[in-house]
Amino acid sequence: MSVGLWVRLIAWLIALLWGWKAVTSAVGLGRVPNLLRKDPSAAPVGEPMLVVVIPARDEVADIEACLRSLLAQDYGALHVVAVDDRSSDGTGALLDALAAEQGGSGRLSVLHVTELPEGWLGKTHAMAMAARHAIAMYRPEYLLFSDADVLFTPDALRRGLAEAVETRADHFVLSPTPILGTVGEAVMLGFLQVMGLWAVRPWKVADGKAESDAMGIGAFNLLRTEAYLALGGFDALRLQILEDLTLARRVKQMGLRQRIAFGPGMVRLHWAAGVMGIVQVMTKNLFAIFGFQTLRLVVACGAFLVLCLGPFVGLAMTGTRVPSVLALGAIVWVYWVARGMGRIPAWTAVGFPFSVCLFVFSLLRSMAVTLRDGGVTWRGTFYPLKVLRKNVQLLR
Repeated sequence: MSVGLWVRLIAWLIALLWGWKAVTSAVGLGRVPNLLRKDPSAAPVGEPMLVVVIPARDEVADIEACLRSLLAQDYGALHVVAVDDRSSDGTGALLDALAAEQGGSGRLSVLHVTELPEGWLGKTHAMAMAARHAIAMYRPEYLLFSDADVLFTPDALRRGLAEAVETRADHFVLSPTPILGTVGEAVMLGFLQVMGLWAVRPWKVADGKAESDAMGIGAFNLLRTEAYLALGGFDALRLQILEDLTLARRVKQMGLRQRIAFGPGMVRLHWAAGVMGIVQVMTKNLFAIFGFQTLRLVVACGAFLVLCLGPFVGLAMTGTRVPSVLALGAIVWVYWVARGMGRIPAWTAVGFPFSVCLFVFSLLRSMAVTLRDGGVTWRGTFYPLKVLRKNVQLLR
């Protein structure tokens, strides 16, 4: 076949792929439970005990608001365990003050980590330690793992736990809503939300046979304690940078019940400050998604550019204009149907080509920085690439 024919075939393939993604997303996302459309007075049957674990390192700017939103929850059988993970900015003192304010019978207890044991990431160690403490002290039926910069509406835990109990979930995720500080943040996060639908289909999360559709979100990972222990807890994920995603995959692999729900505005967080702040966050995470394998990431970058920028290139060529227009229309449609997930407006689709380029830059930057440094520095500790790669292989 001629080169021109190949180009036209590729253009039509891209249009079909985006069209299929738009149609399946439009149908599938409507099947995901939305807690805002359910009974606002819903409460979990039996009022099971819930312990929330919040790991924190140098989070003095955000953690007070997070903890006060948790302490204001309208669910009674609740305790919060906050972990000061070797902070140097006053986080530990703030946590102690908040606990003292609650009094001896308050909802908040504080743990302090002064040294990180060898073979652990700081965050996984803090969460594993807090979980052990919570299970020994409070014997909760459920454990919720979240982050120090997350804000909760007063009914978020009650309604989220009610959905988890009703659906018999071993692992339940309540999708968070991003706080959009700038137009650039909105554009970039809208893009990441749309592309996330290629990685995981939320409407397939509850399907035990769809192992590749596993979703874990650090802002709201709720687990039955029995399921947490069966998974080996975070002790089994000691060196996992993407511990939330790896946890979700293990849940599916072990045949446990995973569920997800939307609840726009119920769980909120500011992902990062500005576009470059988002790039900085992705620098730590993206290479890990590809198992720290260079070839895999480079091939993915090429395929990604063809899928996302191909329609723009096709507009300049007579034989590919029709499929390119169809592909771009489908992309806008995906933005439209995805807007309800996290209240990111559909107009952010105008920044799609910019976001594509910035995302590919972030992928390559993540790989280059990790290879240059020979590893990843996270929470003040350096982790060699050889160790990280070995740990990824052990969890496959």
